[in-house]
Amino acid sequence: MELKTLVNHLLNYKTDHETNAEITSIEMDSRAAGPGSLFVCIKGFTVDGHDYAGQAVKNGAAAVLAEKPLEGIDSVPVILVNDTKRAMAVLANVFYDYPTNKLHLIGVTGTNGKTTTSHLIEQIFSDAGKRTGMIGTIDMKINGVSHKVSNTTPESLFLQKAFKEMNDQGVESAVMEVSSHALDMGRVRGCDYDIAVFTNFTQDHLDYHKDMETYLRAKGLLFAQLGNTYAGNKEKIAILNSDDEASKEFEKMTAAQILTYGIEQKSDIMAKDIKVTGKGTSFTLVTPLEERPVSLKLVGKFSVYNVLAAISATLLSGIPIDSIVKTMENMNGVPGRFETVDAGQSFTVIVDYAHTPDSLENALTTVNEFAVGKVISVVGCGGDRDRTKRPLMAKIAAEHSDVAIFTSDNPRTEDPLAILEDMKEGVQGYDYIIKPDRKDAITYAVEIADDNDIILVAGKGHETYQIIGKDVLDFDDRKVAAEAIGAK
Repeated sequence: MELKTLVNHLLNYKTDHETNAEITSIEMDSRAAGPGSLFVCIKGFTVDGHDYAGQAVKNGAAAVLAEKPLEGIDSVPVILVNDTKRAMAVLANVFYDYPTNKLHLIGVTGTNGKTTTSHLIEQIFSDAGKRTGMIGTIDMKINGVSHKVSNTTPESLFLQKAFKEMNDQGVESAVMEVSSHALDMGRVRGCDYDIAVFTNFTQDHLDYHKDMETYLRAKGLLFAQLGNTYAGNKEKIAILNSDDEASKEFEKMTAAQILTYGIEQKSDIMAKDIKVTGKGTSFTLVTPLEERPVSLKLVGKFSVYNVLAAISATLLSGIPIDSIVKTMENMNGVPGRFETVDAGQSFTVIVDYAHTPDSLENALTTVNEFAVGKVISVVGCGGDRDRTKRPLMAKIAAEHSDVAIFTSDNPRTEDPLAILEDMKEGVQGYDYIIKPDRKDAITYAVEIADDNDIILVAGKGHETYQIIGKDVLDFDDRKVAAEAIGAK
């Protein structure tokens, strides 16, 4: 595409170089820039792309998009705009020919449950014979093939390129997790969602959003951006959790039609007569058309909410209820989400991504519903993240466990002992054990477990690494637990 044709889609820009280069790619990493590239200078938290524009040009970039004049670059056009991130979203859409307009796209947001709900939706579509795409915390999938992603919701350039790849591979329906960070930073600008799903709203990310009101507003952007039309070919739908107070705010923010789901409050899609065991969960599904029994391999009330959200989204996407329920009943779960580690031991080990007060309480409440022996929890809190949730999580672990073991999560650049001191503020008067080394903590939990006890290792779930300082080290809770069981 010619540079002039591309940038003419911007409302306001300046350039003193009239060369009309042929643009063959758009890049925001100077190392990926090459002949024909338009290099976009993005100012991040730790790195400023403007400092790497010269390197991008040396690598062959044909033009640069920037927010300020760049010294020493006069061989290629420098297009100046007020906001390169906003401009990048526009240009990526144009360059990749508005790929989400050609997809049935579902966005899932909420504090907890995004990953599980997205995986359930993707599996329902796949089992129903749809060519599917998914972008989320664990990976990106195109027609069942996994690709790595760096963030829960990547930058707009990555997203539009990924959606174009889905177009090229014949994908019909796609689902993606939409984080509050991504909404606030504008990463999903240009994504034409057909359905937006809300799971729940509880405390998290206050290191970034500063307060719950700002966090709520960020989540609400997904529903506010759904569009303002009721035309049949562009109808937008918001799916909201009736049992969560935040849904009332999202109702005000969106012009879209609304479908509700829930357990406690009267909703369009409901679950009643819920029964939870260590082997799974059963309930009666209530829809506007019928009631039917559902038996899940997934465990817990929180799993029922995720399933109801997925059922709602796929029903509205035209998938028959028989097909949906069949998939739900066959699902074994999502990696790192209430995942059991079975190495032949006489006690149960569960690894879960629970890293917020609400998700930890949900996980431990579920465990206690079917526990026969002791409940042993291994809990840590991430470094360089919301400090205010640390004492809350420690208190929840101490209240809902027979043995609470506090350890490191991803301490990052914080002192692990300082993080543990923050946690200890919430458990005055409670018994607990401190094991700063996460491997030691998991091993100790396994060593003290007796027949029929349950160990919950919370916080990291599917992650296969631990971040200590600036180093990313190999670490998988599931493998460490299995090795400890083997040694015992």
